[in-house]
Amino acid sequence: MMEFSFNKATLLQLSAPPLQCGDSICVSAITKVNMITNSRHSSQRNHIALPFFTLLEMVIMAGTVMLAYYFEYTDTFAVNVQGFFCYEGAYRKPYPGPEDSSAVPPVLLYSLTAGVPVLVIIVGETAVFCLQLATKDFENQEKTILTGDCCYINPLVRRTIRFLGIYAFGLFATDIFVNAGQVVTGNLAPHFLALCKPNYTALGCKQYTQFISSAHACTGNPDLIMKARKTFPSKEAALSIYAAMYLAMYITSTVKARGTRLAKPVLCLGLMCLAFLTGINRVAEYRNHWSDVIAGFIIGISIAVFLVVCVVNNFRGRQPEHEHSHMDNLAQMPMISIPRVESPLEKRSRRWICQAVAEGT
Repeated sequence: MMEFSFNKATLLQLSAPPLQCGDSICVSAITKVNMITNSRHSSQRNHIALPFFTLLEMVIMAGTVMLAYYFEYTDTFAVNVQGFFCYEGAYRKPYPGPEDSSAVPPVLLYSLTAGVPVLVIIVGETAVFCLQLATKDFENQEKTILTGDCCYINPLVRRTIRFLGIYAFGLFATDIFVNAGQVVTGNLAPHFLALCKPNYTALGCKQYTQFISSAHACTGNPDLIMKARKTFPSKEAALSIYAAMYLAMYITSTVKARGTRLAKPVLCLGLMCLAFLTGINRVAEYRNHWSDVIAGFIIGISIAVFLVVCVVNNFRGRQPEHEHSHMDNLAQMPMISIPRVESPLEKRSRRWICQAVAEGT
């Protein structure tokens, strides 16, 4: 019979069962490890996808600006030539003069729609950032990772660029929608006949029901006539209401300070009132019809609401992602234990070791 030289410490180690969590397999611990690993892989994928989507957004923005430029300053898209009836009263209003003589000139309108939202958003985001920093709530803010785990964009800069970029995109998109509508419809301005100066005798206008569709019926200034053919929808109404609606929703969603329950609606309604006055002024000066202004309001409001609700999520931004909070959530998961079943081989080995110890003693 073979002799074995085992000391008691060695026999105890051999006879002891493997290390376990309270004689059970800790499934939740394995689940935690897997979830942390998946989170790290997802973070690595975000690092790779972020530059791609940033480049894609820049390309889309550049394409939008170029399309707006071609609509506004080139003759790439021909305007539809719409006819008119002889002596039609809807187009016989007096010519109000150039756009610069309007009560709301284009320079003032474009300056306000471009400058006021930029100023309000920068001041608002700076105030929110300083308030969070003072209340030590800055650590709960999201950070956008650029490269690796060390380079971040400050939340103030990130939110400001995001909201201003979306606003600029919507501004150009509104301009594109308006110009497309004007080119397709070719709707005539209320003062069209004053600029067209048609020769009714040469056109054979003997009755009011005679329709004139010739593109060469006008004898006035071609540039002024072309502008008079582009009134539906009203660009001034669309841009003014877009800027007012975007700012109103920003103020309502961002300003959470106490004592602003009355100040916020007053400020928002004031912005909307200015936009509506701009549209009314266009009708009062015989530069647009009521239908032109209403269509411009619908386009501007629709684009602003869509961008705020669906793109920037009511100015809430992305939800913060922290590994520490993720680990805390995992630590609170219930422990799922499965009882350990001893294999026949372990039973036989333990019985054999016990016999060897009994023979040795």
